[in-house]
Amino acid sequence: MTTTKDIWKLYADDIKYFILSKVKDVSVTDDLLQETFIKVHTKLSTLKNDDKVKSWLFSIARYTVLDYFRQRNIQYEMTDEDFIFEDQKLEHTKVDCLHGIIKSLPKKYRDPLFLSDIKGMKQTLVSQQLNLPLPTVKSQIQRGRKLIAQGFIQCCDFKVNDDGYLVGELKEKADCKVCNHN
Repeated sequence: MTTTKDIWKLYADDIKYFILSKVKDVSVTDDLLQETFIKVHTKLSTLKNDDKVKSWLFSIARYTVLDYFRQRNIQYEMTDEDFIFEDQKLEHTKVDCLHGIIKSLPKKYRDPLFLSDIKGMKQTLVSQQLNLPLPTVKSQIQRGRKLIAQGFIQCCDFKVNDDGYLVGELKEKADCKVCNHN
């Protein structure tokens, strides 16, 4: 069983660097690092798989930074780092393709889609966060979703069936046009 102390020893420097790269302020970074590890300590019992510690930890740090920005009405600039998977899995899944597809989306579609569909923010909040009109955000999210479907078609030769649903079989990672190039 992994302890908070073990996680701190292994990852505190990486998490500190990650937070600092976002907030660009050492004292704020130290506060957010402490807040992240308080969350880790209180939620450690919910972690089902010790192999997922690193990605779980980075998710907590990312949400802590996002909350800090939201509380201060600071616009959060997303980078490719937000889409990097800290855990490299050997098994190839739809999630691998999805993240590769999202990462390759143009920023104007990726950011609102990430905040809405992955972070779970209401579209009105996404509009405020990105400082864009709500109709623009709604259309960018819709366009982003269409581009994701298109990505699965290009990546693994999925098809849209007669009912309008995306269907297909995932290819092996070596044959996948998106995952193989990440």
